[in-house]
Amino acid sequence: MRVTGGRLCGRRLRVPSGNLVRPSTDRLRESLFAHIAHGRGLAGERVLDVFAGTGSLGIEALSRGAAEAVFVERAAPALAVLRENLAGLALTDRARVARGDARSALRRLAGAGERFGLVFLDPPYGSGSLSEALARVPALLAPGGDVWVETGRHDPLPSPAGLAILDARPYGETRVTRWAAEAGVDETRAEPEAGVDETRTETGSSE
Repeated sequence: MRVTGGRLCGRRLRVPSGNLVRPSTDRLRESLFAHIAHGRGLAGERVLDVFAGTGSLGIEALSRGAAEAVFVERAAPALAVLRENLAGLALTDRARVARGDARSALRRLAGAGERFGLVFLDPPYGSGSLSEALARVPALLAPGGDVWVETGRHDPLPSPAGLAILDARPYGETRVTRWAAEAGVDETRAEPEAGVDETRTETGSSE
C-alpha cells in the first residue's frame, strides 16, 4: 500500500498482519482525494481520521497539503503500525494520535474545542459503531467542513441529527458518503471525558 498523491506520493505504508484492519485501497484513496481537491481542497486544513488503522487517509491528507491530522484508534497492533508510518514519513510534527474508542475520543476532542475541516470515518463494516461516532461529529466540524464515511456498499446508513448527505459513490463493494452540517446545527462543546490517551506521536506513549 502506498501514498497516492502529494509530497509523499509513492511512499509505502506498513499494514498490520492478519485481518485486524481493512485499509482503504490505493485506487479508492486516489479517487476520493481527487474529488476533495476539486471541492474544498486540503491546503492548511485540520483533518480527523477516525477508526484510523494504518492512518492511510490522514497520511494521504497530510501528503496533499493538510496542516495537521489527528488519528483515533484503539487497537494496540494498529496503533503500533500507525506510529511507525508517521515516524517513517517524518510526519510526527503534524500528527497526533488519540488512543481510545471513537466515542470517548470524539467527546474529548469536542470538549477541548477542537474543530476540523475534514473528518474521515472508516469503521469496520457491519460493526454498528458508525452511528454513535457520526452523532458526535457535528460538534467537531469547522464551518463548511466535510465528513467522508467509508462503509460496505449495502450497509444501512444512519441518520444523525445535524448532518446531511451531500453525495454517495460506490467503489466496488465499498460506498463512500459525503456529509456536511445542516444549517443551524448547534455545535455546543461537549464536556471532556477521561479514559482517552491523546499524545503527540513523538512522545511515544505506552501501549
